[in-house]
Amino acid sequence: MKIVVIGGTGLIGSKLVSKLGEHGHEAVAASPDSGVNTLTGEGLADVLQGAHTVVDVSNSPSFEDAAVLNFFTTSTRNQLAAEKEAGVGHHVALSVVGTERLAESGYFRAKIAQEKLIKESGVPYSIVHATQFFEFVKSIAQAATEGNTVRLSPARIQPMAAEDVATAVARTAVGSPQNATVEVAGPEQFGLDELIRKGLSFRGDPREVVTDPTARYFNAMLQDGELLPGSEATIYKTRFEDWLNQQ
Repeated sequence: MKIVVIGGTGLIGSKLVSKLGEHGHEAVAASPDSGVNTLTGEGLADVLQGAHTVVDVSNSPSFEDAAVLNFFTTSTRNQLAAEKEAGVGHHVALSVVGTERLAESGYFRAKIAQEKLIKESGVPYSIVHATQFFEFVKSIAQAATEGNTVRLSPARIQPMAAEDVATAVARTAVGSPQNATVEVAGPEQFGLDELIRKGLSFRGDPREVVTDPTARYFNAMLQDGELLPGSEATIYKTRFEDWLNQQ
């Protein structure tokens, strides 16, 4: 099966291409470096020839409100239009658990818009909602840092390893279209503040993590439970402490 991975050279995309290839699929990593630009449409028609499935794991280079909205809506429209022309049978997109509850954030408004385009496109689809990745602990801390202090909400989160995210997306990509959203998560819950505190402490980072219920997450005020998956989510096994020890 030919599967085109948009964003195939990134954190999730590179792992996904490897996993699909190991299972005998023709996995094609599509990115600007390979001549495929989803914002302009350049290269899409050529790379989608003979493709059964397109998996979009790309992310916006800018999180500024207007830029991120433009990225996800323009890129998704171009992909879906090219997929219809090429007769692609399955569009898979990676998104975030809690997206629909965090519309106060420009980033999540853009993801909501992306998902709406997919659902209304007529192309058979599956949307994978994953919880936050362990790999983003450092960038979350950096975004919340003021001086030597990291201010974070205690809202609970159930993060997972990028390796497990790639496995979940690969399984979805080789399956039948769900025409629905599926959720995946890690095995443990933490307060967001607790998660980052553990991660920084493990690395010997001297910054102090301060619990602040008013601290914003991608510009959204968090209510407890908004970042948690539902009861039907598929739970993967990698624990945060084990992941840290593997780094």
